[in-house]
Amino acid sequence: MAKYRCTVCNYVYDEEKEGTKFEDLPENWTCPVCNSPKSEFVLLTEEVKELKEDESTVSDVLVEQMAEWGVEYVFGIPGTSSLGIIDAIRKNEKIKYIQVRHEESAAFMASAHGKLKGHVSACLTVAGPGATNLATGLYDAKLDHSPVLALTGMVKRQLIGPGSFQEIDQHSFFKPIAIFDEILMSENQTVTLTTFAMKHAITDRGVAHIGIPNDVQKLPHTEKIISFDGSFPNKAISPPMFVIMQAAQIINQSKRPVIIAGFGAMGQGANLLELAEKISAPIVSTFRGKGVVDEFNDLYVGSHGGIGSTAATRLVRSADLLIVVGSSFSDMTQIPEKKTIQIDIDPMMIAKQYPVEVGLLGSSAEILPKLNDRVKENKKESYLDEIKKFKSDWLKLLEGEIDSKTTPVRPPYIIKVLNDKLADDAVITLDIGENTWWFGRNFWMKDTQKMILSGYLASMGFGLPAAIAAQLIYPDRQVVCIAGDGGFSMLMADFVTAIKYELPVKIFILNNSELGMIRQEQLMEGYENWQTDLYNFDFAEYARICGGIGINVEKPEQLEDAVEKALLENKPVIVDINTDPVRFK
Repeated sequence: MAKYRCTVCNYVYDEEKEGTKFEDLPENWTCPVCNSPKSEFVLLTEEVKELKEDESTVSDVLVEQMAEWGVEYVFGIPGTSSLGIIDAIRKNEKIKYIQVRHEESAAFMASAHGKLKGHVSACLTVAGPGATNLATGLYDAKLDHSPVLALTGMVKRQLIGPGSFQEIDQHSFFKPIAIFDEILMSENQTVTLTTFAMKHAITDRGVAHIGIPNDVQKLPHTEKIISFDGSFPNKAISPPMFVIMQAAQIINQSKRPVIIAGFGAMGQGANLLELAEKISAPIVSTFRGKGVVDEFNDLYVGSHGGIGSTAATRLVRSADLLIVVGSSFSDMTQIPEKKTIQIDIDPMMIAKQYPVEVGLLGSSAEILPKLNDRVKENKKESYLDEIKKFKSDWLKLLEGEIDSKTTPVRPPYIIKVLNDKLADDAVITLDIGENTWWFGRNFWMKDTQKMILSGYLASMGFGLPAAIAAQLIYPDRQVVCIAGDGGFSMLMADFVTAIKYELPVKIFILNNSELGMIRQEQLMEGYENWQTDLYNFDFAEYARICGGIGINVEKPEQLEDAVEKALLENKPVIVDINTDPVRFK
């Protein structure tokens, strides 16, 4: 005689005591305690809780495979349909679980990790609302080509389809977001789907999703783990030499070349500067490319586009050749149609907006040194003088905007103080809003600093979760989030996550009590200013209530001391700076 357990309320039906075999009960029979149907009962001899403690499950194998391939962090919130995976992470010493307060934060953290490290991390949520809450952060990863593994719990296999509690069509939901999207339906798929998902995330630079039904997570399973070594092709690729020679010949003939460096050129600052010095060319960056070279170098003239410098705009406009490295040609960057040589590892980016003279497909780390060896040294003194003058004119314009006396504190002065005080190796995360505009325009980065933001999606709320992820990755570096009051308040609950994990992030809020960017857009499009004002509170007091450090800045003479104090603290800090939504006075 057998025993059956109700998986909803844990009532046990004992055939010996009841005198009737479970299978002989009528089909409409229900649990006497919770009225669940027969389908919710499992034979106790097959129940997962009867497994020995040293027996492995699907979840154990999945998590061990993730660890083998270098996943360090899983960000998420535990819940009913993901408990098997949660417990496997608990038992695995190679992976750290970071509990967040909102699943959107979890996805943003994973996306930020991918942008900083170039390697996959994971976010994990329950079925239904947990899965849907990931969407914004995962779209950020998708559009900015950040490798992320998204794991979502699901209802039991037998409940998929009819519409059970917290069930949605997760496979279809993630299809537009993910480059790999599968449901793990059998224990024998565990290693295959886990490795395929991570391989797609890393090589295709995007989001991979696996949905795991609740019952599958707990199935007993052992399987050989696949090593990371030997599982990937070498991506140090470059085009044939004759194509590089063709590009070099065009560069040698140009009189006013300009180098435009995007996020894809990160890490290639020395090679870019060597090329720029050899051919007397200015370097312009995209917004996401800020910091690719030391921006105090004479040949760097600023960013291009909506937040760009007049120097960058004038030099690009008058260029006879653009050498574009690792840029996606965003409409915000506004790269014009000109004679162009383009370097990119993604074939779909080559000639994305218009035909190019030469498209060099491959790694900029491989291509740039070969190109540098084959271009001729060409000093153009008059062009260099022009570059120097344009940059000087731009810097004088920015210096003229700095007002260290006016209350509320003016944004150019805030950025100037941060520029002076932040460490040479600081990691800066930006939220989206008016603060982003001021940073892109006025902050001059060193090539030893790092900066990330929500690029193509431009989502508010990115800054704080990204700072938390950055501090996990770089525990010994200064991590700073620059945010507006609107952006910060979207996911501000995760400030307590920084407190919980003792992550000394520094958050500088440009508090203008407005959705300042929207206010400006209304102005530019001729609309009345409406519904952009924000009902705020004391963000510094909020920091103190949470257990962190809170500092208020009401007047410009308080700013320098406040920034210095914040940067010296070994706890999470919010500096609430009273500023002004008006761009120029």
